[in-house]
Amino acid sequence: MREIIGKYGIWNGGGLRGEDPALGGERAEAAAELEELGFGAIWLGGSSSAAHAAPLLDATSRLVVGTSVQSIWDHGPETTAASFTELNTAHPGRFALGLGVSHAKLAEQYRRPYSALVAYLDALDGAGVPAEGRVLAALGPRTTELARNRSAGSIPYLVTAEQTAKSRELLGEGPLLIPELKVVLDSDPSRARALARDYLAIYLGLPNYTNNFLRNGFTEDDLKDGGSDRLVDAVYAWGTDERIRARIDEYLAAGADHVALQIVDGGPRYSLPREAWRKLASLLA
Repeated sequence: MREIIGKYGIWNGGGLRGEDPALGGERAEAAAELEELGFGAIWLGGSSSAAHAAPLLDATSRLVVGTSVQSIWDHGPETTAASFTELNTAHPGRFALGLGVSHAKLAEQYRRPYSALVAYLDALDGAGVPAEGRVLAALGPRTTELARNRSAGSIPYLVTAEQTAKSRELLGEGPLLIPELKVVLDSDPSRARALARDYLAIYLGLPNYTNNFLRNGFTEDDLKDGGSDRLVDAVYAWGTDERIRARIDEYLAAGADHVALQIVDGGPRYSLPREAWRKLASLLA
């Protein structure tokens, strides 16, 4: 997978994983354009699944489409294994099954998440899903080590470049490390940080993320009022083209194999920010 995806991909939690059949053509067109722009992968946010990835794989010929992530509580391992096999047969090596435990506030079944994830991987092994075809949304050290031992690597969401370096140390050289990074294409500090805080607010209500921030050197004060400047600047790339490129490069220098870039522009979560994707591709060229 490392050779296919290159350094840059697009993370999208809305438009590309939409289910409205009337917009299927637009989603396919957008995916094909992302491939033409040189991005190596599309990472589908929310509790996405193979059903969301399939139309995008059909619309493209080279790029990888991954779930980022599929909640283990929403789809049983037998169903997941069957859909993985179907997609991998149709598009060999181009579907990445990204798995995660979601959040207690979002999943009624949420109990002993680490043990549940281990059991889920055991079931996938039994159903013939290869470790190299799946990646884990790993934030803490235990799950990062599980990603190293039981999958192709880690796809952490909402992490800093500093944590990326720590994750690389835990993973070692072989496994993939694919952090998500939010991008605001605005060089005005007030506007950029305001957009960032507005989007960040929902995540600051989820303990998996806030505990991870505290574990990695932030304080309770950093989590107040939509996030301190320190926190916002650590998990976003914003500013001039040169500054955004430099921030993305920080993650690569820290050990990321590939960075999943998410445009944050204040628009509806289910929009397709195609003009912003074009600009992003231009500044990365």
